[in-house]
This record gives sequence, structure tokens and C-alpha cells, in this order.
Amino acid sequence: MLDWFASFGGWGWIVLGLVLVGGEMLAPGVFLLWLGLAALLTGAVVGLTGLAWQGAWLVFAGLAVASVVIGRIVTRHHSDEPDTASGLNDRGRQLIGKVFRLEATMTGGEGRIRIGDSSWRVTGPELLAGAEIRVVRVDGATLVVEKA
Repeated sequence: MLDWFASFGGWGWIVLGLVLVGGEMLAPGVFLLWLGLAALLTGAVVGLTGLAWQGAWLVFAGLAVASVVIGRIVTRHHSDEPDTASGLNDRGRQLIGKVFRLEATMTGGEGRIRIGDSSWRVTGPELLAGAEIRVVRVDGATLVVEKA
């Protein structure tokens, strides 16, 4: 087994790197990719310097840690919360600032409006049916409105 390690050489590291990158394509998880890149770089270093197998494994270990850390930084989301800033998949947030017409008179500060194929509960000042309202914020599934 020790002879196998000693004969691994630069091309062996390159083949290992290609196998790991190929494994990433078969079982995606964005982890084998970084190890594959580390193996490819180790192959280049061993090919250029002729390091012994012990040095090659140390180079691979260092490059593997560095590539995984850099990979985490590159692929990390810049926000801890989901991407709802655009309102994608958050229909209520998409309605903020838009003007609609009340279906029925608001009584007790509550009413309903129809938007597309949906009926929304609204809260705000008491207004008559047909009045134009502007959505100012969303409170759960309720739209908070003001007179437009």
C-alpha cells in the first residue's frame, strides 16, 4: 500500500480531481467540487515540484480546507432570511402601494376587496363601498389600507 502512495504522482492527483468533480455531477451537493479542485491543484503542484507522497497529502489537506472555506464564502447567501425583498412568493408584499376599490362599506374598520381571483380582508378607516384605497402594509393575511 505504501508503494501505491509513493507512485501516486501528479497525474494520479489530476485523475482523482476529475473523479471527484465528476462525482459532484452525479451527486450534487457542492462539496466534492471543492475537494476535486484541491486534488487538481495538488496534481499541478506535485507535477511541477516532484513532492514526495507525504508532502503531496499535506498540500492536498491544506488546499482542501482552503477550497472548502473559499467555496462556502462564495456560495453563502448574503442574507439570513429568504429572498422576499422582491416580494416573490409573497403576494401581500407585492400589493403595498397599489390602489384598489372597496367592494363593500368598511364597518368597524374592516372590509374586503377583490384582487384578481382573490378576496382580501382589509383594515383601516371606515369608508363607503367604491372608495379608492391604498395598501400601506401587510399584517399576516390582512391588508392595512388608507384612503387613496
